[in-house]
Amino acid sequence: MEGRILVTGASGFVGGAVCRALREKGFSVRGTGRRSRPSDLPAEVEYVAADLNDAAVVAELCAGVVAVVHMAAKAGVWGPREAYYQANVAATECLLESARGAGVQAFVFTSTPSVVFNGEAIQGGDESMPYGTEFPCFYPETKAEAERRVLAADGAGLRTLALRPHLIWGPGDPHLFPRVFERVDAGKLKIVGDGRNRVDLTYIDNVAAGHVAAVESLLAGRGGGRAYFLTQDEPVALWPFVNRVLEATGRAPVRKKISLKLALLAGTVCEGIWKIGRLGGEPPMTRFVAKELATDHWFSSAGAREVLGYEPVVSMEEGVERYLEALRNEN
Repeated sequence: MEGRILVTGASGFVGGAVCRALREKGFSVRGTGRRSRPSDLPAEVEYVAADLNDAAVVAELCAGVVAVVHMAAKAGVWGPREAYYQANVAATECLLESARGAGVQAFVFTSTPSVVFNGEAIQGGDESMPYGTEFPCFYPETKAEAERRVLAADGAGLRTLALRPHLIWGPGDPHLFPRVFERVDAGKLKIVGDGRNRVDLTYIDNVAAGHVAAVESLLAGRGGGRAYFLTQDEPVALWPFVNRVLEATGRAPVRKKISLKLALLAGTVCEGIWKIGRLGGEPPMTRFVAKELATDHWFSSAGAREVLGYEPVVSMEEGVERYLEALRNEN
């Protein structure tokens, strides 16, 4: 494929996977991140450590680029609003302005399903769902604002879209299961709610494939101006799935339960203590986390399939086997 693609957040788990997938498709790739060059990035990927709030630096990054895949973000459920705003909104606006100035043709924004969080269970949610109005933390609030700006920027010169992948996991995952293992090993993980809630988890290779499909679609003039959920359309019962992985790694399954009502109360108390005490790190429980652990939240990727031509390349069952094999090889 002709043309250079700029990938922000390339030093991360997902950004690195997208860089590799674009290279496999024949694209020239320029990656950027705050950290020094990751050792697992292909040698053919150009890499520049950069601050995305520096307009002059961002303008240089966009020079000679036909498409931008903007994955860099500040995630998490706790921290000052200004930090989230600068990383997720201001940096995105800076990148959009530089992309327009450089004549970039396509802009893919990596968003999150949390932008439609409304505090209720979501079963088969699609893009007709409105943005949330009372976000429980600054991450989804600022990602929703950034997504709005990206979609509003779609026009004849620059085509834009947003992807909303859900709970990304797979070999090399530094967040999802490592946090589960840490809490289980410390004896601090409990089932929240009745343990029957279903959720989407999206395997890393499928997320990468979705981003490649989005780039190719925009460059071909299709799919601009809207958001797309990116899932495997294989929602799982969360706690049995977690327990399967735990048992495969020699850990005891989680059996103890806490009601959602009690977890929400604990989250409210923890948030209050962290705010008043200005404590570092994330509280052990928040209202947002309690809801995520106890309720259904799964979505339809029909839009991405029909418009972008996205197709998952790894099933949930194959993903589990690959992930467990990678864990075995680490030990």
